[in-house]
Amino acid sequence: MVALSSPGALRPLHPLHAILLAFPLPLFLGALLSDLAYRSTFHVQWANFSSWLIAGGLVGGGFAALWALVNLFRRGTASKGRLAVYFLVLLAMWVLGFVNALVHAKDAWATMPESLYLSVIATLLALVAAWIGYSGFRTGEVT
Repeated sequence: MVALSSPGALRPLHPLHAILLAFPLPLFLGALLSDLAYRSTFHVQWANFSSWLIAGGLVGGGFAALWALVNLFRRGTASKGRLAVYFLVLLAMWVLGFVNALVHAKDAWATMPESLYLSVIATLLALVAAWIGYSGFRTGEVT
């Protein structure tokens, strides 16, 4: 039996893509919370936690961005606008997360306040990417 979808129907993410997209938001949020804990206590271990959480968010976010890039070139022209925005948000999240990882590579005392600002921005970008990704994409064709 052939399933027909209307031209403006929303298509969800591929399950593996959804799993990869699930990593950046909680990991960058955890890094933000660790940075807040470090700012209030100045225990160096909180900065170490942030570094590891950012590294994990970069791995998951990098694979999700790569998948989004492949989808961007694979899809028809009907849905490229939203896919392009999704990819650009993921790319900006990854680049700022990478800069944040470089800031966290410095001495723990030297990371504040830049690391906190970068963690806030990376977390917000991860939230926007998850919102766009999980809300679905327009198919534009009948399958």
